[in-house]
Amino acid sequence: MKLAHLSLTARNADRLAAFYQSALGFTERRPPKRLSGETVWRGNGLPGVEIYAIWLNISGPEAPFLEIMQYAPMAERPAPEVNAPGFGHMALAVPDLAATVERVLRCGGSLQGEITDFGTQARPHLIVYLRDPEGNILELEQPPGP
Repeated sequence: MKLAHLSLTARNADRLAAFYQSALGFTERRPPKRLSGETVWRGNGLPGVEIYAIWLNISGPEAPFLEIMQYAPMAERPAPEVNAPGFGHMALAVPDLAATVERVLRCGGSLQGEITDFGTQARPHLIVYLRDPEGNILELEQPPGP
């Protein structure tokens, strides 16, 4: 068994995909698609739903990818709390945490917490929680070097 992909439901899929591409360097895996019809709604249990789907490579074409889906109709919900039950966040290892945080903020993300060292003085392991422009939680990590 292996992880195939992660999925985010977006209010605006194009805008959220642009954020992940510009802030974190994700790349288009395939052109966006519109999905509708009985096969779609039978699979997800939402009769009559239509989906606009964007697939982005996180690290490469063989690795799990990010699927951003915009549904019509769409249910509304508030941004998730960090400590709410259910899926919590997407964690990404980055080579330069400070530079990545700066880029995320410049591209419309926001800080949830502050950069913290979970390692040791000899082997720092920096982490921080942020939010994408739609409020989804991201954890960025800068693991210790070799």
